[in-house]
Amino acid sequence: MNVDTLDFAKAREAMVEQQVRPWDVLDTRVLEVLAQLPREAFVPQAYRALAYADLALPLGHGQEMLKPVVEGRVLQALGLRPGDSVLEVGTGSGYLTACLGRLAREVVSLELHADLADAARARLAAHGLDGNVRIEVADALQYQDTRRFDAMCVSGAVDAIPPQFLEWLAPGGRLFVVQGRAPAMSAVLVRNEVNARRIDSLFETELPYLVGAAPAPEFHL
Repeated sequence: MNVDTLDFAKAREAMVEQQVRPWDVLDTRVLEVLAQLPREAFVPQAYRALAYADLALPLGHGQEMLKPVVEGRVLQALGLRPGDSVLEVGTGSGYLTACLGRLAREVVSLELHADLADAARARLAAHGLDGNVRIEVADALQYQDTRRFDAMCVSGAVDAIPPQFLEWLAPGGRLFVVQGRAPAMSAVLVRNEVNARRIDSLFETELPYLVGAAPAPEFHL
């Protein structure tokens, strides 16, 4: 497939109308962002022709760029408001970071791998999407921050939700994360409500684990 002859604008429209919207993503702000941002600019060059396909695309280091339908569901579930602060775990390509930045006031994004962080920064800057986004090279499981965020998005799976992730939520904050053990992983939304935390199961999916967040190997005699 010749990337130079692809009509990315039409592919973007088809992605929204034929993939994302039919999967019950109906939030107009989310759909507008997905329809406007050039996803092809965030895809590794080798996979650029597949930028709008219903596929998870490899990024290196065992990481993946989420499927468009999953990105849409993530953004809708978080219910971001223009004044929200967001903590993202797993910058990856920087595409979801850019979407978060368009929907919220500010985004702090943590990426374990320096080369992925550098590439994401460059992509965001090239499209003028870095004004309210800060990418840090850090291991989220070791990260120290006393701030509280209105929303948190975790782009890798965990066996169990790390306690510090919950501590970073402000009152009324929302956390999107995929937890469990393959092939039975569930995307969940944790709401930090006044008297308790509420966990809603959203849909089943499967993602690579965050480094250090996979289940311990089981030994059988």
